[in-house]
Amino acid sequence: MLRASAPAMRRDSTHRLAQHHEEDEGVRTVALTRCDGSRLEPAVDDVVCEEPLEIQIGGTPFAVVMRTPGHDEELALGLLLNEGIIADAGAVTSIRHCSVAATPAADGNVLRVNLRAGVSVDFAAQRRNLYSSSSCGLCGKATIESALRQAPPLDDDTRYPAEFFFSLPARLREAQDVFARTGGLHAAGLFDANGELVVVREDVGRHNAVDKVVGWAARQRLSLSHHVLAISGRISYEIAQKALAARIPVVAAVSAPSSLAVELAESARLTLVGFLRGQRLNVYGARERVEG
Repeated sequence: MLRASAPAMRRDSTHRLAQHHEEDEGVRTVALTRCDGSRLEPAVDDVVCEEPLEIQIGGTPFAVVMRTPGHDEELALGLLLNEGIIADAGAVTSIRHCSVAATPAADGNVLRVNLRAGVSVDFAAQRRNLYSSSSCGLCGKATIESALRQAPPLDDDTRYPAEFFFSLPARLREAQDVFARTGGLHAAGLFDANGELVVVREDVGRHNAVDKVVGWAARQRLSLSHHVLAISGRISYEIAQKALAARIPVVAAVSAPSSLAVELAESARLTLVGFLRGQRLNVYGARERVEG
């Protein structure tokens, strides 16, 4: 059984990670009117960029996601892996932005994924799956059974002392370059069993940030067992499902998990650490992974 250690004080190397934030892509400067008491005056401010990304598979439109530009290839790869559309990164031969856009608005916002020979996609079925994953109309039992068919319960024997988690929210926030400028982004960060921050990705959607992290890890051929996924915001069912598909045993967040996320965690031996604030936290699902 592997025992994780509480993280040491943040090292200078934390900021020399595989983050490479593309700040200019993720930020737009806009005009505004600022009120200070009774005085109104014109000003400018940085806001997070949100644009649609069309993902094509072999030239066929597959999905459109709203995202913050940057790390688009990782986002597409992580999405295809997390949704069970491809079995592994080896199914992909290339991912690139289309060089010719139908309209100026589409420039930089169309991504083509090419699969190796012999890999096929049932476009109609997969589009239904993508729609269903964010739909409120599914019953919990059917949703969980569907997730477990794609990814079986986790078998990861890593154990974490509770203090391992205490510093994660602050360290995740410190690494959010674009959030510091805009205040309008979610983040997902990957920590190893030694407490080292491996990678951070930001996006206007927390699900996209997770997909970017998983896509980055797939490109690095990095196994995500013995890792912790830290996210901003709450732990929804969809976040738990993505962690299960990526074989990440622990998800930690400053906010609450949803009831369906907890049900999935209990069925899949996934550990959810919620309400992580200061030296307090709640553990759900496979609670034995967090020790006193």
